Amino acid sequence: MTYRSTGEIVSYHAHVYFDPGTSRGKAERLRAGVADRFRVRLGRWHDVRVGPHDAAMFQIAFEVALFDRLVPWLMLNHEGLSILIHPNTTRPRRDHVEDGIWIGAKLKLHPERLPAEQDPPDEAGEPNTSPRF
Repeated sequence: MTYRSTGEIVSYHAHVYFDPGTSRGKAERLRAGVADRFRVRLGRWHDVRVGPHDAAMFQIAFEVALFDRLVPWLMLNHEGLSILIHPNTTRPRRDHVEDGIWIGAKLKLHPERLPAEQDPPDEAGEPNTSPRF
């Protein structure tokens, strides 16, 4: 077996899923907590299904170096919401479906809506948060 290098990972995405009618408040609190503590790029609110995601969600894009602080914080503070965390490499379909990790319940994805390959991979982008803590 040939092992892949972690150097393939350019950044990470965390997709935070919620129900607009019942758990949006939890998602808003989580989003505010992330913004107060971490320099990340928070994506738009998607109250309807988008891309491979089968539920409403927002995205957190973050640098590789932030993984060891942000992911444990999400593990302890997700308020029962489901979160998919995946690497960004040149293989978006595999990143989401095979190589991602879940916090909370695993939800259905639609891998056919993702390209098998993409070059260049998604970067974290310019942070749009101003942490206070």
